[in-house]
Amino acid sequence: MLHRVAVVGAGAAGLCAARHILSRPDRFAPPVLFELSGRVGGTWCYEERVGTDERGLPVHSSMYRDLRTNLPKEVMKFPDFPFEEDLSSFLPHEEVLRYLQSYCERYQFNTVVEKVNPVVMTTEDGEEKTVWEVTSSDMSGHCRTETFDSVFVCSGHYSDPHIPVIPGIEHFKGTVLHSHSYRFAEPFSGRSVVVLGARASGLDISMELAKVCLSHARPRFTFPLPPGLRQCSALEAVQEDGSVRFQDGEVGVADVLMFCTGYNFTFPFLDCGRLGLQVDDHVVAPLYRFLLPPAFPSLFFIGLCKIILPFPHFDCQVRFALAVLDGSVTLPSRAQMEDEVRRQQQEKMERGVERRHLLVLDQDQWEYCQSLARTADFPPLDPVIRDLYQEVWRQRRIHPENYRRINYRLETVVYNKLNKMKALIV
Repeated sequence: MLHRVAVVGAGAAGLCAARHILSRPDRFAPPVLFELSGRVGGTWCYEERVGTDERGLPVHSSMYRDLRTNLPKEVMKFPDFPFEEDLSSFLPHEEVLRYLQSYCERYQFNTVVEKVNPVVMTTEDGEEKTVWEVTSSDMSGHCRTETFDSVFVCSGHYSDPHIPVIPGIEHFKGTVLHSHSYRFAEPFSGRSVVVLGARASGLDISMELAKVCLSHARPRFTFPLPPGLRQCSALEAVQEDGSVRFQDGEVGVADVLMFCTGYNFTFPFLDCGRLGLQVDDHVVAPLYRFLLPPAFPSLFFIGLCKIILPFPHFDCQVRFALAVLDGSVTLPSRAQMEDEVRRQQQEKMERGVERRHLLVLDQDQWEYCQSLARTADFPPLDPVIRDLYQEVWRQRRIHPENYRRINYRLETVVYNKLNKMKALIV
C-alpha cells in the first residue's frame, strides 16, 4: 500500500516536499497539499494589504514591494531545478514567486488546516501504528477529516510577528509597527524612524527608508552605511514624555518605531504538548535533526532553522524525511533521539549560544546538510554553493548598498578528469 502524506503549506518548503513525494510513485501516493491562501509561494506572495484579508484571515506574507533577494539565484535554487539563466543573480520577489509556481503543480487552495491529530491504530498483523487525522475547512466552512501515514509541516515561520517588551512603550506618541506590516517606503517620507533589529530585513528596510536610526544590540557594523542611516545601541525604554532612550544613555525623539525583530513559531493546528514539544522563545524542542519529535517520528517540520540557505536546506530535509519513511534510514530509539537533542543543545549553550538562538545554524548548516546527505545516501550540496554563499556575505559587509549589482555564474570545469563547479563574477 502506498504511503499517504499530508503537506501543510504551499510555500517553498511545501512545494519541495510535494515535488519529491510525486517523484516516488512506487512508494508514495500523490500528496495532499493544504494551502490557506489562493496561490502557491507562501511568504514570496506579495500582498499590499496588511492585517486581514477579505475572508477575515490574517495576511501571512511579510513581503515588501521592493524586496530583492540577498542571496544570488545561483545558490538559492533547488538542486534539481535551476532558475532561468538569463535572470540577474539577485532577483525581485516576483521572479522567485514565478520560479516556485513552475516548480510544482499539485495543491489545494483556500484550505485551512484546523487540526492535525495523531491516532494510534492496530495493523492487521497486530502492531500499533500512529496515523494522522487532518481536519481542514474550505471557504464555504465545510470541514473534512482525512487520514494520512505522515504529515509534513511546511507552514513557515514568518507570519506571527515577535515584538519584544519595551518598558514604557505605551507612552510612545507615534506609530508602532512590525516589519510584517511594512510594504513600501513612501508613507514614511519625512518622518523620523527607529528600526529595531539589524538582521537582513532590518538593514534592508533601513536602507529603503534612508533617514532612520538603526537600533540593535549586535556589534557595530564595520562597513559604511548610506547617508541618513545611523546606528544606535539597543532601545532600552520609552520615557513618559514619549522620547526614546537607548542603552548607551542617548535620548531621542521619533515618529515611528519599526520592529524588525523576527517572528514567533506558531502551529495552531497542533497540540504541541501532546506531541511532547515545547514551543517558546524562538525554539521548538525536542526535534531530532531539527526535523521530527522523537515521540512521533512520522511528523516532520521542514525549514525551522534560521540563518540558512533556504531552498537547498529544505531539499536536504525533505530527502532525509522521505528516506525515514521508506525505510532507507532507521531512526534511533525515542530515548536515544531525545538524548542526542539534549546533548546538542547543551553543547551549544556551553559555547555561549543563547537558548533563543538554538535553531540558528549559520556556519553549522553545511555539516548539517552533509550529515543528512550521508545518512540518507543522496548527493550532498556542491562545495561551490558554500563558497559562493560566503563570498556574497563578504560582499554584503563591504558594499551593503551595491552588492546586489554583482552577477554570478556557476561553471563546470575539469580538474584531473573530475568535474567540479566554480563561481565566476560576470
